[in-house]
Amino acid sequence: MYAQIVEQIVAKVMSGAWQAGDPLPSIRELSASCQVSVITVKRAYLELERAGVIVTRQGKGSFVADALDATRNLATSEFQTALQGLLDAARTLGLERREIVDRVEQALSAQDDTTPPSIE
Repeated sequence: MYAQIVEQIVAKVMSGAWQAGDPLPSIRELSASCQVSVITVKRAYLELERAGVIVTRQGKGSFVADALDATRNLATSEFQTALQGLLDAARTLGLERREIVDRVEQALSAQDDTTPPSIE
C-alpha cells in the first residue's frame, strides 16, 4: 500500500497538480483518508524524502521539494525497473513481441476502466 501512496504523490507532482513548496497532507490525515495505518504513510513519506520528492520540516509538515528532476528520476527509475521485470517474465514465458505488445495494450485499456482511490 505504501508503494501506491508513493506512486500517487509522484504522479501528482509530475502532472503539476502539486507544485514545489505545496504542503502534503499530514501523515495522520492521509492515513485516515486512505484508511491505512500511520506507519504505512510514514514509510511512504520516508521513501519520498529519500528520493528527494518531498522535504519534511520538523513541526511544519511535509512539502513538495523544489527539485522536480529528482521526482522525474525516481519515476523513470521505477518505470524502467518494472518494464525490465515485465520483459524478463515475457522472455521466461516465451512470448512473441506482438503478444507482449497486445497484452500491454489490453492492460492499458483495462486500467482506463478502473480508478483506484486517490490522494486528494
